[in-house]
Parts: sequence; structure tokens; C-alpha cells
Amino acid sequence: MALADRLPERSNMGIQSPCIVQTQALIKTYEGGAQVYALKDVSLAVAEGEFLAILGPSGSGKSTLLNLIGTLDQPTSGQIVIRGVELSTLHGDALADFRREMIGFVFQLFNLVPTLNALENVTLPLLPYRRALRFNLERRARELLTSMGLGERLDHLPGQLAGGEQQRVAIARALINSPHLILADEPTGNLDMKTGQEIVELLHDLNREEGLTLIVVTHDSTIASQADRIVRLRDGRLQEQSN
Repeated sequence: MALADRLPERSNMGIQSPCIVQTQALIKTYEGGAQVYALKDVSLAVAEGEFLAILGPSGSGKSTLLNLIGTLDQPTSGQIVIRGVELSTLHGDALADFRREMIGFVFQLFNLVPTLNALENVTLPLLPYRRALRFNLERRARELLTSMGLGERLDHLPGQLAGGEQQRVAIARALINSPHLILADEPTGNLDMKTGQEIVELLHDLNREEGLTLIVVTHDSTIASQADRIVRLRDGRLQEQSN
């Protein structure tokens, strides 16, 4: 059975556009003893439904770029537009609502709450909003975990799950809000090679079969080679792009 047939239905959030993410002349600096540039004049366009890999060594600015696109940080200068919305125009609750409705995050260290079981970890991001949801939160979480092959692990704590299983819980959590954009920061960095490849294949299936736009940060060229396009960063600058 295809992954798309196993996943609960994803809501339509509006008219599809050719480009879901655009950045223009992004600069990010940090102040210390001296000004440090994390990103320098980064302009990038990501097509709707694209699987984009951001490849580069540690300290190249990959995670910084992902955090800016994910609204977890703000650029020093430059512009970020997601689905026609310029992020600098959003503040406070409006920005949080936009992030919740549009973006799902997958992290290297899973970021699961150790005292909550798999089902509870998946529902956690939307618990404060459950009364406004148009779907049953627990049912959707159960369906997502089952689609990830974790139907028998719903009541297991993170410490009772293998690394690959924990990352699948994290992916289910990223999907709970029916996002159109998945941002994955070194999603296989804490896994062995075989398990990491399984996670990449799962993300790729979501991209192909569900039409989710997928941006993956990695230092692994093997993982990057499976993307539709590779963007290379070095010292905060966009070096090259390739298919």
C-alpha cells in the first residue's frame, strides 16, 4: 500500500502557487566581540512540492537558513516570503498561527518529551487549539503513527523506542497540523546508516505522494543526492545549485 493511501487526509490550505518559499538578499549576523556573519546575501526560491537539500559543512549557515525560513529566528536584513506572505509583516500570535498552519519541523535530536508517550508527543503541538480544530486530534495522531508503522507503540515512552522509531514519532508530530512545508534539520544525524536511509525514504514518500514541500539540511551528500535539487552553502554564502 502506498504511503499516501495510509496517511489521513491533508487539508487544502488555499490556491497552489509555483513558488512556496522565496528569500531575497538574506543577511544574518550575530554580535559579540566582533560582528559574525552567519548568512551573507542568500537569495533562494523553492517550488511548491519540491524536495530541496541544503548541503554544507558544519558552520556553513544551513541551520540558520532553515530557522529563518521556519520563522524561529529573524534575519538581520533581507526578505522571506512564504506562500505570498512576507514574514516581517507578521508578529506575535499572527506569526505563531502562520507557523502552526503552514510548517512542520523535524529535528536531528527528535525533541520528544521523555515523560509523554508517542501519542501524546504527536498531539502536543495542537493541544492548546484542540477546541478550534475541525478534526479529532487523537484520532489523527493515531492514524499518523499507524501510517508510520507505530500502531503498536502508541503508549510507549521515547526511552522505550529505537532511534528510528523516535524519529518517526517526530515526523508524525510534524504532520499533525497538515502542513504544506516540512523543514528537516539533519534528520538522520542521530541514526545509523540503515535507519537513516529508511527515514529519508519516508520523507521522500511524503514529498512525492502527498505533495509536501520538503527542505532538508544535511552535510551528507548521499542524502542530498536523493533530492530534486541541491543548494550548497559555505561560510554563509550560496555557492551553487544543482539538480
